[in-house]
Amino acid sequence: MFEQQLQELRREKWRLNGEGIRTLDAARAFIDSVGFCTLYPQKPAVLAPTFVGAYVGGEEKLPTSQMAFADPRAHEAKGLMVRLLREKSAFETLVFPENNFLVSAAVFPFFYGLVGDRNPKQAPKATTRSGYSPLAVDSFLLIQKHGPISKQRLQSSLGKSISEAALDRALAELWAKLRITRVDYNQEEGVFWDVLFRWAPDAVREGMHVSVAEALTALVSKYIDCVRAVPQEEVEAFFSTLVGRARVREAINALQAARELGFVHVGGKVMLQAVDLRAPRTAPASRAPRWSEENPPNLRPGKPLVARRPRRPAKPNRPAPPPREPSQE
Repeated sequence: MFEQQLQELRREKWRLNGEGIRTLDAARAFIDSVGFCTLYPQKPAVLAPTFVGAYVGGEEKLPTSQMAFADPRAHEAKGLMVRLLREKSAFETLVFPENNFLVSAAVFPFFYGLVGDRNPKQAPKATTRSGYSPLAVDSFLLIQKHGPISKQRLQSSLGKSISEAALDRALAELWAKLRITRVDYNQEEGVFWDVLFRWAPDAVREGMHVSVAEALTALVSKYIDCVRAVPQEEVEAFFSTLVGRARVREAINALQAARELGFVHVGGKVMLQAVDLRAPRTAPASRAPRWSEENPPNLRPGKPLVARRPRRPAKPNRPAPPPREPSQE
C-alpha cells in the first residue's frame, strides 16, 4: 500500500472527502463508524478523526478549541454534538485537556470498563489513593442530590469562597473516572452536570462487567480499524493518557494471537491493520454462495446469514450379492 492510498482511506472513513455531516442521522452514523473522535484538532496532533472536520467535510483551516469561539462552523458542529449527547448516541469523556472527546454508544461500555469506577453508586472518598479531593467529594454529593445541575448553581451551593478554577479541577477529577458527565448546555447557565450512573444506567452496568484487559483489547481493535493502518508506536501513544504502554502492547499481542491483526507495508513502514481489511472485498467466483430454492440461506435466529453447502445426491443402494451355494466336497 502507498501512503497516498492510506490517506484516501482515512479521508473516506473520517468524512473529509467533501461530504460533511449536517443531520443528526449523519452524525450518528459517523460516530458509530469511527467509534471515537475529538471535537477539534488536538495540539500536539494525535492520529484520530475530528467531529468538526467531519461536519465541515474537510481538514483545511479547522478551528482549534482556543479559536472555536470565533468560527461559526465550530458553533454549528458543537450544537450537533450536543444533540448526540442528549439522545445518548454518544458520550463525552475527558481524555485530552481542553478538547471534547466523543465515544459512540456501542464503544462506551468498553471505555467505561477501562477507566470507570466499579462502584458508581457509592460516594467517592477523599484519600491520596483514590485521587479525589474533598471538594470533588462535596461536588459529587451535590450533583447526586440535585442533578442535573448547572456549574453556576453548583458553585453557589458549594459557597462563594470556591473559585471557578478549583471547581473545574474537582469536576475534572470526577469526570476522568466517569463519575459524572456533561449532559446539557444553554446560553444562560452554561454546562449542566449529572451523575453518569443516573444518566446512562444501562451503559454503566454493562461497562462494570467488562474487564480492563477485554476493554483495552476492544478499544485498540476499534482504533486500528478507525485509522485503517498505523504503526504500533502510534497506538501506544494514543492510549498512553489512559493506561501504560506495556498494557497496550499486551492488547496488541492478544489481537495478533487471535489473528485479528496483521501487518501491511506503507511507504517503507510496517503498520498494524485489521485482518478483515486485508481480505478481498468479493469472494472468488468458484466459492461464491449459490442462492436457490434447493440451497436456501440459513435463517435460524441468532445465526449469521450464510449460504448452506449444496447437498450431495444420495448414493443408490447397491443390490445385495446373491447367497453363496454350499460347496460340494
